[in-house]
This record gives sequence, C-alpha cells and structure tokens, in this order.
Amino acid sequence: MQASKEILLEQVRQYHREVQPKRAFEAGVTEIWPSGAVLEEEDRAALVEAALDMRIAVGRSTRLFESRFARRLKLRKAHLTNSGSSANLLSVSALTSHLLEDARLRPGDEVITVAAGFPTTVNPILQNGLVPVFVDVDLRTYNTTAARVAQAIGPKTRAIIIAHALGNPFEVAEIAQLAEEHDLYLIEDNCDAVGATYNGQLTGTFGDLATVSFYPAHHLTMGEGGCVLTSNLALARIVESLRDWGRDCWCEPGENNRCFKRFDYQMGTLPAGYDHKYIFSHVGYNLKATDIQAALGLTQLAKLDDFVDARKRNWRRLREGLDGLPGLILPEATPGSDPSWFGFALTVEAEATYSRAELVDFLENRKIGTRRLFAGNLTRHPAYIDQPHRVVGDLTNSDIITEHTFWIGVYPGLTDEMLDYVISSIKEFVAAH
Repeated sequence: MQASKEILLEQVRQYHREVQPKRAFEAGVTEIWPSGAVLEEEDRAALVEAALDMRIAVGRSTRLFESRFARRLKLRKAHLTNSGSSANLLSVSALTSHLLEDARLRPGDEVITVAAGFPTTVNPILQNGLVPVFVDVDLRTYNTTAARVAQAIGPKTRAIIIAHALGNPFEVAEIAQLAEEHDLYLIEDNCDAVGATYNGQLTGTFGDLATVSFYPAHHLTMGEGGCVLTSNLALARIVESLRDWGRDCWCEPGENNRCFKRFDYQMGTLPAGYDHKYIFSHVGYNLKATDIQAALGLTQLAKLDDFVDARKRNWRRLREGLDGLPGLILPEATPGSDPSWFGFALTVEAEATYSRAELVDFLENRKIGTRRLFAGNLTRHPAYIDQPHRVVGDLTNSDIITEHTFWIGVYPGLTDEMLDYVISSIKEFVAAH
C-alpha cells in the first residue's frame, strides 16, 4: 500500500510539472500580481498525501506545524486557526477571559490601534465591547510611533494592538516598554511581517500575543489559515479553549482522558463527574484549521527563509530603480528594523503633476496589479462611523494614505524581468507628466 502511495505522489509531482510549465514573460500581456502564493510540486504532493490518508480534521500535521512554527518564531505555543482574522479575534477575546480575574478586559475598556490598516485588527476590539482608540501613522514607514501611542494612553486604556505595516516593523520595543510601564497588554498583528526583526529580535516576540495569516497573499500559505502565538502558557490555554468551542477539555480530537480524570470534575453548577469533554469554560467558537491545510503549511514553512530573502531582494530592486522620481514618496524601513516586506508602498505627493488614480490606471492597463493600503483611514468607512471610538491627535497621514497611496508587489513569484518592467513603466509615466 505504501508503494502505491509513492507511485501516486510521484504522478502528482509529474502532473504539477505538466500543468505549470515555465512561461516567458510578455510585457503588457503577462499579469504582474501584487501578491500571490508560490506553490511547487512538493506543496501539491503534500496536499494529496494528506487527502490520501484522509486526514480531514486536526491531526499530526497540525501538531507538527504548530510545534515547528512556534520554534521558528522563538515562542512557546502556536495555535493554528482557520484564518488570520480569527487569530486576531481569539487574541483580543482571550484578554477578556474570566480566568484572568482582575486583569481581564471588560466592556468599555480602551484599546489603542492605528486608523490606517486592515479591518480585522480593529474588528475584534468592537466585537468584544471594547473601544478602539485611533492614532495616526507616519508616511514612508506607514507605521505609528511610540510617541503617538504614549499620547493616546488614558485612564481607560488596557491594551494595544497594532499591525506591522506591509512587513515593516513599528517601534515595537519602545511600545512594548510603554505597555509594561502602564500595565497594558500588547498584541502584535504579525500577519504581514513573518521573519522581520526589530533591534535584531523577531517581530511577534515582543508582545503578550502575536497573530499570523496564511492567506495566499502572505509569506506562507495554507489557502486559508492563521495562527496565534505566545509564550504565556495561561493565555495559550485560553486561546485554545476559545478556538475549540470554549470547552475546558484539552484533549485532541479523537483523544480521551489526557488528564486522567475525565469523570472527576465538578465545575459550575454541573453534577459532579460530568464528562470533562463537554464542560465549557468560555463562550467560544470553532475556529480550527484542518490537517490538509497544515500539511501544505509544513512544506511552505521549509521555504520561509527563501521567501523572505526574495521579498527583501525584490523590494530593494524597486527602491533603487524608482529612487529620485519626482512626485513620489518612496517607502522606508523603520530605523533599527530589518523588514520582511509584504508590499512596496507608493504615495503620490499632493503637489505632483499627476494623481494616484492616473498612475494606478496606467499601471493596471499594463497588467501591473496594484492595491490600496488596505482601508486607508478606517474611521471614514461606513462600518465604523457610528461605532464607539476615540481619536487622539489628527489623522492627517491616514487621510493622505486614503487619497494618495497604493502598493505594488514584491512577493517571491515576481521575476527581475517583471520588476524591471514595473520600474520602466512608472518612469515612463512620470516622464510623460
């Protein structure tokens, strides 16, 4: 039977080579995506092998991925989820757990975040009855600063959750120090920045919790998927409970009585000896991923260093090729950081002789994909206008981003030929204007 499987998997690899042949780049015809997954024959084989083994729920690939990923990011625990959005929801929700007693977050408590970002960093704040406090960001780094965060801390502030923008670390060491001084929780949304460092330390390791996404646009992909990471074992246990229906039991699916006292508990007002597998200590969810996703994650994880290097190399090529062009604000790494770039942001100056819309239209017509810097200023979206929130300082740069900023790709699937075409196209447009 094992021999039959090996024959099938070799046929899968051969199939991959047949359906994904190398195609020559044709300027203006071949689409240059801003992001995407890089999937090779071993990735396809891993998916098929998991399917052949009928590993359709959580299983050995999940446990192995969680262990290896936690070790790779130098943290003690990783919990795989069905998305990065769910990872953020679990992280914020964990801070409201009754198990934290007086340290728990309660409705009406404030959480500092940035206005210019992706909604899933902010949504869990509102979904837990907390109040987001919005601060502005800098142009060029597209991150907020420790000074802005310090200004936003008030008597109701209990936590901070910020994303490392486009793979570029924010001033996370300084903000972590602020959090410690003011007894605040810190969640790092590390979805765009796996492999980045600040002062030589990996992002995601400064706060109480960190989150990652495995959507195809991100550094590693499982198709869908995400992860919550922490070295705080108490928080890890809460995250696991919330992810797994809110149950108090920690047995894996198909496992019984890991604690050796399954029928010895008395919790709540339940009768003594109630089956621990069906005792619920949190109002939770089912946000687990599957073993098939984790199997893909394992093959992707083996290529993480190469993926990060390619992103850095592609970003540098764009930065050097576009340097000095009039009317464009080019991105910069946060001082003291080594980013693991997600995208290359461009802001068209207000005084430029052309607009962002004109440049984007030109690039899109040349099959060069662009994306906005996510939501721009979130406070201007219909979803958030009537939601409780507080703004500290002005949001001038967030508004500039809303009007004048977009980004182009640096993901590993882009070739030097593609990037040079992007550079020459932008130069041609600027020269014509």
